[in-house]
Amino acid sequence: MNDFQMNRRQALIASGLGTLSLGMPGVVMGSDEVDASGNAVASDKSCIFVLLCGGPSHVDTWDMKPDAPLDYRGPYEPIDTKVPGMRINEMHTELAKLTDHFTLINSMSHPGAISNHFDAMHNLLSGQSEKRVQQGVPDEHPYLGSFVAKHKPSTRNFVSNAWLIKCVGPPVFCAPNIGIGGYLGSAYAPLFVGAADNHPAMPDFKPPEIYNSYDEQRFAQRQSLLGGLESTRLDRDQTVKDWSDLREKTYDAMTRSEGRQAFELHRESVEVRERYGMHPLGQNLLLARRMVESGVRFVTVNGWAGQADYDKQGPPSSSWDMHGRNMGMGNAFGNGSYGMGFCLPRLDQALAALLSDLKDRGMLDNTLVVVTGEFGRTPYVLKQDPPGRQHWPRCFSSILAGAGIKGGNVYGKTNRLGEYPTDKPVRPEELAATIYRALDIPINDPLDASGISRTLTTGQPIMELFG
Repeated sequence: MNDFQMNRRQALIASGLGTLSLGMPGVVMGSDEVDASGNAVASDKSCIFVLLCGGPSHVDTWDMKPDAPLDYRGPYEPIDTKVPGMRINEMHTELAKLTDHFTLINSMSHPGAISNHFDAMHNLLSGQSEKRVQQGVPDEHPYLGSFVAKHKPSTRNFVSNAWLIKCVGPPVFCAPNIGIGGYLGSAYAPLFVGAADNHPAMPDFKPPEIYNSYDEQRFAQRQSLLGGLESTRLDRDQTVKDWSDLREKTYDAMTRSEGRQAFELHRESVEVRERYGMHPLGQNLLLARRMVESGVRFVTVNGWAGQADYDKQGPPSSSWDMHGRNMGMGNAFGNGSYGMGFCLPRLDQALAALLSDLKDRGMLDNTLVVVTGEFGRTPYVLKQDPPGRQHWPRCFSSILAGAGIKGGNVYGKTNRLGEYPTDKPVRPEELAATIYRALDIPINDPLDASGISRTLTTGQPIMELFG
């Protein structure tokens, strides 16, 4: 390196931010607008993606078939909601009051013969249905949050893509590219927040170390040092100026207190916290709202509902994998950790609180909320004791709200038993394209990091979903 050249890593190290290089998961910097006082303001949309890992039963939740035989429809009854004709599970008493806020898609479908979590999760999160596997290795297509971090990075928070909480337990519940960012690289992978023994419903919850690493005095000294160097010999090199801009953005994001304060849930009133529910799902959705407020663009929330007091089964990644006796998970219609009697009320409470909170705070117009599993479950109940349902990729249901998505809408239909779509089938491609459209991201990526032109998804957005 001559006197007038400095590479990206050297500029970051000199600034004291070497550990926050763009090679670190989740750490990508972009440009937000500023207000009249020069303070950054949210200028782009964000997404809270609630992933109900394991695959909830569509016929027991949002696409109920009360006229089907008992072996298909299960033990629950649908209830009327605020929107005439939109009926959902009887345990969704709070969501029933908010159906005018969201669109319900009942015709999600995975084309092709897949039946495992690994492939279904990969297809859903990558926005593609065609498996491109060579020698048993899945393709390198990045996931939704990685593309959002690339196209809509934030300067208000030094993390743009986060995942609450880390996927643990059997690897079948973890899609292959969750932690690597695909071909975009690790900079666009999510920052994992929390774990089974460290989640925001716990009184001693600890945020990621990256949010606690700021040392004001040390940073000020290094900033002054680098500033002096730039003013003498380094500012003659355009590359140095570019990395100086990056350094300033990183300083700005890291010294903002709002990123760290997002994790200080005690700032919320007891009433608000209890409205979400003092359980992992409720408090993670509250944390997701706070992270979006602090500038994080894409927050995936693992839909783990927690563990029942008398039934400690299940890792925090698979609440909705309700096989019953078939997998030793107890009664799918019971009140255990893998039972809808336990999980559905918690989802109802937490999701209703999130939608109401976003609406009341004026955030719903710029925050897309997506709630979905990776697939549905067999329309028929397994003949076993205790009962359950198997995987069913042919159809499942999803909820979309906010960011221009119109409320009070049911899109697509399935046949009378909930076996397959009969109207307006939606593949992962269409869902992904709709998400990108809601977030103002073009689906044709001009160039990736390697200078190769790529397409985010081959699907087209479903324009009927927008109001």
